[in-house]
Amino acid sequence: MAYGGGGFAISQPLAQELAKMQDRCIRRYPGLYGSDDRIQACMAELGVPLSKESGFHQYDVYGDLLGLLAAHPVAPLASLHHIDVVQPIFPGMSRARALQHLFKSVQLDSASIMQQSICYDNNRYWSISVSWGYVVQIWRGVVSPRELETPARTFLNWYRKADYTAYTFNTRPVTKHPCVKPFVFYMSTSKYDRARKQAIGVYTRRKSPSPYCRWKMASPERIDSVVVLKRPDTLRWLKSPRRDCCRVLPTNKASTMYLWVGNCRDGEISEFQRP
Repeated sequence: MAYGGGGFAISQPLAQELAKMQDRCIRRYPGLYGSDDRIQACMAELGVPLSKESGFHQYDVYGDLLGLLAAHPVAPLASLHHIDVVQPIFPGMSRARALQHLFKSVQLDSASIMQQSICYDNNRYWSISVSWGYVVQIWRGVVSPRELETPARTFLNWYRKADYTAYTFNTRPVTKHPCVKPFVFYMSTSKYDRARKQAIGVYTRRKSPSPYCRWKMASPERIDSVVVLKRPDTLRWLKSPRRDCCRVLPTNKASTMYLWVGNCRDGEISEFQRP
């Protein structure tokens, strides 16, 4: 269950029990505003506790949702709220057009939309985070999964005078170091390959000057697009929650990176391995 405009869900058995007593129950709480408060009060009378579902998003924030959505929790995306006051989730589009664009991936594998995968390019010392159907980010150097699964503060608090300590979840600062800034590739096109039974997503980087970096190592600036291959997994939420694994695939194209995303092999984890 979620609060506010983020929405909430109740099971059919609970709905049947609420139907028997709700008319009497809501009369006892005239001071409560909104259906969520009233339903919770009636659930309390039934003795049914709330279960937190992190896929319902209230999003009482302003600005860019990239940091939140790119580090989506291991939970099905159920709702997005306050989309009217944040920036479009895809740059260069209207808010409505951006949501329509997202649904191109939703139609291919709704259970996996925005699910995060983390892997490493061991040869080039890059860290990679995939928010499937939405965005791919590449960092120079090795960034731990613990840090990558924590939302970066690309957004502002709903209460303008509040700082990051007012959030109800952990966040991390947006780095100012030019060599540690991520290279961001947004989903451009997606399609389903019936022959190979896999979804193919192409993620492209917006053409903008990259800050100068003194590090003597391969730069993701040379990558123009990332191709992500994935087999739809409609049963993923009937299994124990776990992030998908991702792997860097070999390619002869210097400007394109190929990634595979899917169920982890036995013993597979997200770790950097020295070549």
